Amino acid sequence: INAEYGQHYYITNNLSLCRMVSHKPGPLKQTKKAHKHGKHRSKGSLSIKGKAGSVVGRGKGGVTALNKKNRKNRDAQLKRAKQSNSAAEKRGLGGPGHAPICVVLLPAYTGVDIAQCAQMIRAQGEAQDVGNNSFYLVSNKLKKRFQIVCPSDGLLDQLDAAKCADLLVIVWDASFQVDPLLRTCLFSQGLPPVQHMVMQLEHKISEKDFSAQKKRFLDTLIVNNFNTSNTKVHYMRQSSGINAEYGGFLRERAYLISSSVDLQETGEDKGTLVVRGYLRGQGLDPEQLVHLPGHGHFRIQKIVTSHDPFSDASVAGEVFEPTTPTSIEMECEVDEMDAEQTWPTEEDFAEAEMAKKQAKRVPKGTSAYQAVWMLSDDEEEEEDSGMEQSGDEDEGESEEESEEELVEAEEEESDGYRDDNYDVNFDAEVEAEDLRKFREACEDEQFPDEMDTPTDIAARVRFQKYRGLKSFRTSGWDPMENLPRDYARISQIRNFRNVRKSLIKQAVAEKKVAAGTHVDIYISDVPLSIKNSNSSSLTLYALLPHEQRLSVQHLAQSRHPLSDQVIKGKEELLAQVGFRRYIVKPVFSQHTKSNKHKMERFMPAGGGNFVASFYAPISLTDSPGMLFKLEQDGSVTLLSTGSILSCDPDRIVCKRVMLSGHPFKIHKRSAVVRYLFHNREDIAYFRPVQVRTKYGRRGHIKEALGTHGHCKVTFDKPIQQSDTVMLPLYKRVFPKWHFQYF
Repeated sequence: INAEYGQHYYITNNLSLCRMVSHKPGPLKQTKKAHKHGKHRSKGSLSIKGKAGSVVGRGKGGVTALNKKNRKNRDAQLKRAKQSNSAAEKRGLGGPGHAPICVVLLPAYTGVDIAQCAQMIRAQGEAQDVGNNSFYLVSNKLKKRFQIVCPSDGLLDQLDAAKCADLLVIVWDASFQVDPLLRTCLFSQGLPPVQHMVMQLEHKISEKDFSAQKKRFLDTLIVNNFNTSNTKVHYMRQSSGINAEYGGFLRERAYLISSSVDLQETGEDKGTLVVRGYLRGQGLDPEQLVHLPGHGHFRIQKIVTSHDPFSDASVAGEVFEPTTPTSIEMECEVDEMDAEQTWPTEEDFAEAEMAKKQAKRVPKGTSAYQAVWMLSDDEEEEEDSGMEQSGDEDEGESEEESEEELVEAEEEESDGYRDDNYDVNFDAEVEAEDLRKFREACEDEQFPDEMDTPTDIAARVRFQKYRGLKSFRTSGWDPMENLPRDYARISQIRNFRNVRKSLIKQAVAEKKVAAGTHVDIYISDVPLSIKNSNSSSLTLYALLPHEQRLSVQHLAQSRHPLSDQVIKGKEELLAQVGFRRYIVKPVFSQHTKSNKHKMERFMPAGGGNFVASFYAPISLTDSPGMLFKLEQDGSVTLLSTGSILSCDPDRIVCKRVMLSGHPFKIHKRSAVVRYLFHNREDIAYFRPVQVRTKYGRRGHIKEALGTHGHCKVTFDKPIQQSDTVMLPLYKRVFPKWHFQYF
């Protein structure tokens, strides 16, 4: 027996080897783990099993995986199909059966005259005037149609025109100046394909001289010296060969740039608006609502296909009417009886019986019925404390809710820089208000959220709506707790991401009028004030399902570097989100990944990131967002740029208050703290809340010392005499109800 190698040899009498039996492992045999080779597999195994997630084919034997050769063939077919569709869409843009190519001319700054550029473009084909400062252009040589739009000088009108442009043309002059505010806003809301035109040049400049100006926008085509004939032909050829690129908020919806607008009065202050033009983007369904910038959303009365002025094969006279009218209500109906009403449980009955059996000291001769209505000493103290005035909810909160009185200065001619007329437009009240906000912002930056405990009112009354949290990041907070009454008026979409995908897919599938059709849209119940609109052209946008409903909207913003104004929370601002613009009073908070977010009292300065929350309509598409400050003269100042974060009323924004105290006597890890409270009752009320110091020590209140608010606090480590003891308290805040289309 060879026991060393675990093999047994059976020997016969003639000493010949009969057979060899190998060792068999027992139940306690340990097997080694197989080698984990990661994602690497041999070519043979890949050809047999196929890659994970690859499309499989069905053969005679059932489901079989595609091998490497078939997968490459499939990918090549998909690539060719995508290229073919993209080329067909590019060739059809501006041609028959499609809407004309929308070309928007914007000046690089206010001193550039775009009318001269528009006249030169008009001479390149057959022109037909439509609307204000807009005309159609037909190029028989290129077999393309264009719609040239020249917006007014206002910043908001220029941004509205650039939203729906297929091609954006920036017109320069020889000075090469550019408006930084316009450039920032264009980049923030998204740029379509861009071209640059240089006007008023006597000689041709080199590419090197223009390279610095070229970097201010995207690296796009530059048409140098548009005054020459060869350059004009080159521009028209390049304009007809652009790719159709839509912004995120226009990719999934229909929109229309009007060529003519007619208002038919049907009442004292309302009428029916008839908008004619080419349908762009996606198809349109008469059940959808449409949005008119600055006026709101309305129902479609009917859609009538009209004759295409550039095509004889178009079908006119087909009418599409809605079968079931869509609700245009923005707010939900508040049910006064829709409160928490529950039937008493057995535990509630048991507690009530125990309350009846509790002994109560009453005067001699009092009956049982009279004793029920008499209060004990403890109940009298609670009732007296409840009758005390709670004071203001927070410092400065009444100032936020009160209306600021702005005195308009008399308009006089002034350059604003000479000393003799510098104070002509000076407003003392506005200057004093700006100074007050500036000092508050500096104090909040130096001592964030710190507050001295008030002496004229008990802290347990002043901060009765606040609570303490052991950990701001991990401690729980019910989002449905203590909601304001305004939350009964808004809507909420549960599982927002998945529902958004299904709603967009449903809206795209249920289209009755195809894109590129020349239509007349009849819009009912439009206010007659739309006559006063001085925009270059009216643009209407189709709304997706539930986008007319109000909710709590959150914008992820970044402060503009050139903005240095002090903006306080709940101050009236102008918000532009996608194709909609409205006046709101937002609440600022930190942009973190936690389930709770700390409120910022002022808009962060120096390019800081933050989140602005306010009441606004639901937006299902990814849209850019900007915040502006409305000035007294009607102009706007850009404050921040960003995009929409979510539409979620459950996002918790907490306001923090740090009550400060100072260590009076220190003995190892214990200290006597003063100025944190001013009476024993407040110490007993806030005793469960954990305190901390500016140097990072944490502790708990042990007991009260005396009657003047001194307390004994034990910390995790010894503290220094120069340290400051802080008591953090938190309260959930909500945006102020204020919404108005602008």
